[in-house]
Amino acid sequence: MGWWGFGFWLLGLLALGGVDGFPAEDLVVRLPGQPKVDFRQFAGYVNVDEKTGKSLFYYFAEADGHAEKKPLTLWLNGGPGCSSVGGGAFTELGPFFPRGDGRGLQRNKKSWNKASNLLFVESPAGVGWSYSNKTSDYTPGDASTANDMHIFLLRWYEKFPEFKSRDLFLTGESYAGHYIPQLAIVLLNHNKHSTGFKFNIKGVAIGNPLLKLDRDIPASYEFFWSHGMISDEIGLTIMNQCDFDDYVFDSPHNVSSECNKAISDANHVVGDYINNYDVILDVCYPSIVEQELRLRKYATKKSVGVDVCMTFERRFYFNLPEVQRALHANRTNLPYSWSMCSDFLNYNVTDGNINILPLLKRIIQNGIPVWIFSGDQDSVVPLMGSRTLVRELAHDLKFRITVPYGAWFYQGQVGGWATEYGNLLTFATVRGAAHMVPYAQPGRALILFKSFVSGKRLPNTTHPSID
Repeated sequence: MGWWGFGFWLLGLLALGGVDGFPAEDLVVRLPGQPKVDFRQFAGYVNVDEKTGKSLFYYFAEADGHAEKKPLTLWLNGGPGCSSVGGGAFTELGPFFPRGDGRGLQRNKKSWNKASNLLFVESPAGVGWSYSNKTSDYTPGDASTANDMHIFLLRWYEKFPEFKSRDLFLTGESYAGHYIPQLAIVLLNHNKHSTGFKFNIKGVAIGNPLLKLDRDIPASYEFFWSHGMISDEIGLTIMNQCDFDDYVFDSPHNVSSECNKAISDANHVVGDYINNYDVILDVCYPSIVEQELRLRKYATKKSVGVDVCMTFERRFYFNLPEVQRALHANRTNLPYSWSMCSDFLNYNVTDGNINILPLLKRIIQNGIPVWIFSGDQDSVVPLMGSRTLVRELAHDLKFRITVPYGAWFYQGQVGGWATEYGNLLTFATVRGAAHMVPYAQPGRALILFKSFVSGKRLPNTTHPSID
C-alpha cells in the first residue's frame, strides 16, 4: 500500500472511530527505526482529572500472535517517580530495545508480549510525559497514585472495550511493591461496590519489591557482606549496632551514631563504580556513550550479554522529536526533556514506610495468586528480605508449603529457586538477574512470566512443558 493509500485508509479508520474497536487516533503506525512486526501498538493520553488537566501517558503493545485470545498485563515501574514506558516497555520486557546509536530500535526476542497484551503507564503525573496543570498534583503519594490509576484503567477500557472482560494481571517492580498491591486493593473495592463492570484480576506479580522497610533495608547490608563487598568489621557493626525494627524514612534519630558511621563506611567501600541494582554488571560511562551517539556509531557495550549503556541510548531516542510525534507524546510541549525518573516530582517519601504485607494478605484472601520474584544480583531490594517477608506472610495466612524450596529450570539450566505456599503465594529467585529482572535475564524472566499468566508452576525439571 502506497503512502496515499495508507493516508486514505487511516482517515477512514478515524472516521469510523477505531481500529477493530480500538482508538485509531492512538495507533502507532511505526516508530522511527523500528523493525517490522505483525502486532499493533498504541500510545497516547488518558485524562484522569479534567479540572486540573491531569493526564497519564500510556504505551500498549498487542500480544505477538493471537492477541485476541491472550490476557492483559499492566506493568508499572517504581521509583517512586520512574517511567514504566522507559523502563518496562523499552528496556526490560516490551517488544523493542533502543539500538546502540540511540536512533532506532531492535527486537526484544524475549518480550512478554509473546504471552500477553502489555500496557505500560507513566504514573503518577509528572513522570515521563504524564502531566498536570495543577502544581499540587506534583506532590503525590501512594493513595492518590492508586486512585488515579483506577480512573485511568476505567477510561482506558473505554478506549479498548474488548479488554473489559479479558483476564487482567497486575505486575511491576521495585516501588511497584507499593503501587501494585495498593492499586489491587482499590480495584477490589471497586468490584465490591460496583453493580456493573468489575475488574477481572487474575494475578499479582512483583519483582524485587519494597514491601516492609525494617526487613528490606538491613537486607542490603547483608547482601554487601555476603558478596564480599564490605569487610567483616563493617558488616558485624551494622548487624550488632543497627536496630532496623520500626525503621522509617526521613528519621535519622532511629539509628545510633555507631550504626550511622558503619552504614556510611559501607556505602563508601562499595563506592560509585558498582551498579547497586546489579552488582555483576559493569557500569556505563555516559561521556563515552554521548560521544558515540553524536557520531551515530553502533557501539557494543556489553557485560555478561547486557548493554549497560541502554539507559542513555533510551533517553536519546525518546527525546527525538520524530519519536515523540510517532508516540503521540508530549502534546503540551513540556518545559523539560523526557527522563527515566522525574527530577522535580515531590513524592511523599514517608509512604515508603507503609507495611504492604496486610494488603497482600487481603489480595490473597480474595483468591488472587501473588508471585514475588527476585533477581539475585540486586543489592537495593535483595532476595533475603523478600524471601523472609513472603514466609512471614505465609505464616500469617496459616499456609502450608505446597512446593518445597528448590531449583526451577530454563533450557536445561537452573533458572533460579522457588517455593510455594497454600497454592496462592509463590516466591521465586531468578539466577543471575538484576533489580530489573527481564533486563539482565530475559529468557528466564519470560519463562517465569509465562508460568505466572498460565497458572502453572515453574518448571522443576530440565524438560519443561512451557517453552
